[in-house]
Amino acid sequence: MWVGASDDPSLSASYRVFNADGSEVEQCGNGVRCVAWMLAREDASRSEFRLASPAGTIDVRMIDDAHIAVSMGAPEFLPERIPFMADEQCDRYELDVDDRQIAVSVLSMGNPHCVIEVGDVLTADIDALGPAIECHERFPEGTNVGFMAIRSRDEIDLRVFERGVGETLACGTGACAAVVAAQQSGRVDHEVHVNLPGGQLVVKWRGGADTVWLTGNAEMISEGTIDL
Repeated sequence: MWVGASDDPSLSASYRVFNADGSEVEQCGNGVRCVAWMLAREDASRSEFRLASPAGTIDVRMIDDAHIAVSMGAPEFLPERIPFMADEQCDRYELDVDDRQIAVSVLSMGNPHCVIEVGDVLTADIDALGPAIECHERFPEGTNVGFMAIRSRDEIDLRVFERGVGETLACGTGACAAVVAAQQSGRVDHEVHVNLPGGQLVVKWRGGADTVWLTGNAEMISEGTIDL
């Protein structure tokens, strides 16, 4: 996360996001909470921030010292705006992967996501399907791949193979995309707890053009300097 001043004086800061392979991406739901935590530490009198991201303006609310809610914007389903190669917009698509037809949900949360429902995230074929779908020809700019298991109307399990990174312990936009996909099929409620290998996030969405809110914690691991 590269944080700096915003050209807009009404915004607290701006940020850019880089993956482990050096590629720059549009959004990072977990990263923006860390940025907000850092800004709040510098100015403890403030509990709300507006930030400029590559995907647009982001609103942040500090709930307490460790928990932060972030507005991730409304999901985008139009294939050309994800981007995804399809003749028309559908709730689910059939994707040909290694001679297998896999049912997927495709949407953007400021970055492209492909969500696959599985019976158990622990046994999902992530090592094979993750890289195959990430670079699939129907995703011109690549995609993040989420493997979701619905446990109840307010809880899902999720593992995410991230574009340009591989599998990660948690993915904020991936959690939002999975909940939106599950809501589109009527399987979950408006507020859902998402269990990821690295911890739990809460996603709220009322549908339609409403913004998706992502809530989770932020914790200091270390700090230092680097000579550039």
